[in-house]
Amino acid sequence: MAANMYRVGDYVYFENSSSNPYLIRRIEELNKTATGNVEAKVVCFYRRRDISNTLIMLADKHAKEIEEESETTIEADLTDKQKHQLKHRELFLSRQYESLPATHIRGKCSVALLNETESVLSYLDKEDTFFYSLVYDPSVKTLLADKGEIRVGPRYQADIPEMLLEGESDEREQSKLEVKVWDPNSPLTDRQIDQFLVVARAVGTFARALDCSSSVRQPSLHMSAAAASRDITLFHAMDTLYRHSYDLSSAISVLVPLGGPVLCRDEMEEWSASEASLFEEALEKYGKDFNDIRQDFLPWKSLTSIIEYYYMWKTTDRYVQQKRLKAAEAESKLKQVYIPTYSKPNPNQISASNGKPGAVNGAVGTTFQPQNPLVGRACESCYATQSHQWYSWGPPNMQCRLCATCWLYWKKYGGLKMPTQSEEEKLSPSPTTEDPRVRSHMSRQAMQGMPVRNTGSPKSAVKTRQAFFLHTTYFTKFARQVCKNTLRLRQAARRPFVPINYAAIRAEYADRHAELSGSPLKSKSTRKPLACIIGYLEPEEESCFQKSFTPETCCMLYLLQITFKFRKTLS
Repeated sequence: MAANMYRVGDYVYFENSSSNPYLIRRIEELNKTATGNVEAKVVCFYRRRDISNTLIMLADKHAKEIEEESETTIEADLTDKQKHQLKHRELFLSRQYESLPATHIRGKCSVALLNETESVLSYLDKEDTFFYSLVYDPSVKTLLADKGEIRVGPRYQADIPEMLLEGESDEREQSKLEVKVWDPNSPLTDRQIDQFLVVARAVGTFARALDCSSSVRQPSLHMSAAAASRDITLFHAMDTLYRHSYDLSSAISVLVPLGGPVLCRDEMEEWSASEASLFEEALEKYGKDFNDIRQDFLPWKSLTSIIEYYYMWKTTDRYVQQKRLKAAEAESKLKQVYIPTYSKPNPNQISASNGKPGAVNGAVGTTFQPQNPLVGRACESCYATQSHQWYSWGPPNMQCRLCATCWLYWKKYGGLKMPTQSEEEKLSPSPTTEDPRVRSHMSRQAMQGMPVRNTGSPKSAVKTRQAFFLHTTYFTKFARQVCKNTLRLRQAARRPFVPINYAAIRAEYADRHAELSGSPLKSKSTRKPLACIIGYLEPEEESCFQKSFTPETCCMLYLLQITFKFRKTLS
């Protein structure tokens, strides 16, 4: 019962394909749809087989750097098989979320951040255990380290300059320094400053009563007074005091100039009700990603304005109300869900005629005849010849299969138990055979992209390609003789990448065929056989050598005579 109960925060297997490995996800939310089904909002984890080779090389480089920094070696004492299986336990965290049906859950697993002080054998000794150290971004195809950073240095901290000596001039550019806006040693007392702030609030309330747009937004006196008491009014009052050297009469006269009282507004008052609704909708969708909020919802607002409005909006009753609604919604959400064990047969199962375990073709003691071409092959992973259940694996034309144990390993860890031939060549690049013919055959096979399958048979398991035979028609042969001037076979053979003008050849063939259709064709002259030549030369053998032939000609005639006699002896 507890094994089939899945809660928020669990790491689980999801099955999206009957032949592919499981997906590894972390449950973030469990939501019930309108149809009554349960969907899980999950965080995605990726395997090594899911990312590009360039990023895999980057991950291996990162692992070597960790090994060099740590005192203990990570993979020094591991065998090739353990190194191969350790790669199946490595995952890559992502910030990507997706929703999957809860009925696709196939079990629990454990995922943890790589502990540099712990032996990696601890991950191999435990079933359904994985680790990660890098974060993968599928949108931009990057890998980053998932660990904290101590922000120390000139990039994060200010450089404290040395203290100036007495009489030494300050060479810094004053325009880049801070601007003084308040003097704590002012001649005014705290009571006088508070009285001036009350006057500034009163002026702000009166200014809102005179402003038509403000009277519509704040129809009551209490709302106008509350808006006038916000920080923007206090900041303006403090700045006015400082600019007039803390002279109360001058500062008050600035608050109420000839044109009317000064009205100070912040972002909370500048935004309309429709803009506030758009902001709340964007905040619900993107969170505190203000760049996306500005780009998709409020492009006419500046980023500074959006951020300032956000922190003011958090002080309103609207934010408190939404926070309570979210808390109540989270309380009503599902905390756990029960998923029964999946018992339906996999479509990749191989069924035998009598249900007995299969064996390799030609093995002694086999009594049944397999009807499936896959039956009789050894396991592609562990090379076992017997299993209570077999599963087809890989492309259909390869006709590979896995035993029940290796199939479960493939589904959970996304690989085979034993290293493949390509991985063995990476570990030991030198050839394992001393026969040069075998090496040349393997190199040709690798160049042609033909995979090697482990079938357990002592014979070569290379899957040969389909034979190709070009049968030339009579008209094609006839066109070669008739259209020699246009075709020019020797010239075309020297330039294999230049296309042949078949239209011109076809047109010439049609004209020449019409001309030659009435007249018989001359047969091609053939060379007479060697026996006729020797028979002609034999009666005059003595006379030939008595004539004034050159030594080269005599030698050639003598060789022809010897060849003819040797053929007679063989026949």
